[in-house]
Amino acid sequence: MIELIPAIDLIDGKCVRLSKGDYASKKVYNENPVEVAKEIEAYGIRRLHVVDLDGAASQHVVNYRTLERIASATGLIIDFGGGVKSDEDLVIAFDNGAQMVTVGSIAVKQPDLFGKWLEQYGPEKMILGADVKGRNIAVSGWKEESRQELLPFLDGYVKKGVTKVLCTDIDRDGMLEGPATELYAEMLKAHPGLHLIASGGVSCLDDIRRLEEAGVPAVVFGKALYEGRIALQDLSQWI
Repeated sequence: MIELIPAIDLIDGKCVRLSKGDYASKKVYNENPVEVAKEIEAYGIRRLHVVDLDGAASQHVVNYRTLERIASATGLIIDFGGGVKSDEDLVIAFDNGAQMVTVGSIAVKQPDLFGKWLEQYGPEKMILGADVKGRNIAVSGWKEESRQELLPFLDGYVKKGVTKVLCTDIDRDGMLEGPATELYAEMLKAHPGLHLIASGGVSCLDDIRRLEEAGVPAVVFGKALYEGRIALQDLSQWI
């Protein structure tokens, strides 16, 4: 059964969503992310993906106090990403309630540092962020496109012990046009045992079903929830 992971994206401590990672497209859905997290938990969901968009743009963790409030008010298993660029950022994330941390830019720009974290904290706590634009990995809050292609990038890190990968198709993120199911199937064909978390484009329950049929282990979704395309009460079949 596919694992459901609602997302809370943070700017100025508020729950927001972007389209294709464009900060100019910001829409605020709730000024109190703790309320959102509590409602998610009330329907039986156990996981939450928290993204510090201020951190992603600032190159260091910013919204850690909001992370701490969510973690203190709920029993949700939280993975946190955005702005984790140093040992200090990583400690801040874990100390403020994250059970897992998603790292993308550092894995591209400072692979030795990411390798150290992977060894220090273990593959259960470190999620590789593989955000793609076209077939290339994008970094720094999706403002930069690297020259690294997705599949070779993934191959290298699986060999180093990575077991969890969060892959966002940037062109689909926040667009409600359906996820990149074929891309995820290709990734899983190359690495059948990978705990792949699909992200970007989920617009309805049928999108989740198609990902499940493709063998995708987990899915992150946000905008469809906030826009009323997906209702929490309709997710009971997966909980």
